[in-house]
Amino acid sequence: MSEAPHPTDVRVGQLLRSRRLLLGMSQKTLGAMLGVTYQQVQKYERGDNRIGSSRLHELCRTLAVPVSYFFDEPAAVGLAEDAAGFRHETAPLGEPERRDTLELVRAYNRIGDAQVRRRVLELTRALAAADYRAADGNATGGDPRDP
Repeated sequence: MSEAPHPTDVRVGQLLRSRRLLLGMSQKTLGAMLGVTYQQVQKYERGDNRIGSSRLHELCRTLAVPVSYFFDEPAAVGLAEDAAGFRHETAPLGEPERRDTLELVRAYNRIGDAQVRRRVLELTRALAAADYRAADGNATGGDPRDP
């Protein structure tokens, strides 16, 4: 009987899959670039097989991300304290949201003009802040990340 994958291995695998899909890369292509089979990539993405430090370094170079990409946890993922100590808490995106997010990022990355990309980012942040304030009932403005 095997143990369930460690939550960190699962999260790293999710981020690996996310980044691979964002780049439009197949498991077979990534595997070939790393010198492993696509089945091995599948096991990494599920968290079934741990990714060693040298392989992680290769992945980061191949996927053009810093190592911190896999370990700096976004707001949707964190640690929550329970009676036994800390446990991982994840709020994964549903399939429709994930597709929308990937499509949005791919479209954004196709914008050739850096100034236009910056303006799109500013617009997106402004819309998100307005939505946050509306949901929170906060009409005072300001940065929604401020306490």
